[in-house]
Amino acid sequence: MAKKNPNIEYRSLRLDAVAEEEKMLVRGYATTFNQPYLLYENEDEIVYEQVDANAFADADMSDVIMQYDHEGRVFARMRNNTLTVEPDEKGLLIEADLGGTELGRGLYEEIRGGYTDKMSFGFTISTDEVESRDSEDGREEFLRTITGIKKLYDVSAVSLPANEGTSISARSLDLIDGEIERIRAERLEAERLETERRRALVRARALMEVNRNDD
Repeated sequence: MAKKNPNIEYRSLRLDAVAEEEKMLVRGYATTFNQPYLLYENEDEIVYEQVDANAFADADMSDVIMQYDHEGRVFARMRNNTLTVEPDEKGLLIEADLGGTELGRGLYEEIRGGYTDKMSFGFTISTDEVESRDSEDGREEFLRTITGIKKLYDVSAVSLPANEGTSISARSLDLIDGEIERIRAERLEAERLETERRRALVRARALMEVNRNDD
């Protein structure tokens, strides 16, 4: 497999494709909105991610292409009207006519037969938010919300399951880790200020008690 662009992030999930025999059309969602999914985890922390419903509002989707595993031949594209990509109330809905090439017709048969039923999309982010949440197993838990997509490069049928097929660039991991460290620092500072406030309150009460005894 060709090496993917390290500046582009990729996400995958189940492709609920509906194949129409007359035109060899497939439909599915490249992503869904406001539905957290596991991004990565280790023994200390767990990070979930979700895509905001307005994330594609200002995205560059001028010529999105459809591929297989984000590489190789183009099976459909917006520029020749064989691919439509449109956000709706559920997620990023795609419809592709795969009848234009021999390989595309083969992919159509794979989707119709259930051999390929996953979809992914390649993109860059303009804005996101990270917040901490309470975890049930004692690890630190974070939720990343993608609030703005800068550019959508491709939608792709993929061979791997959603969680195993999810890949994330080292650059984006660094950005998330930086945001997590910022949250931790803010939390520690808030705890320090709360400790100082309580100590000051204890000192003030003790001083009031001394004054009361002197009277």
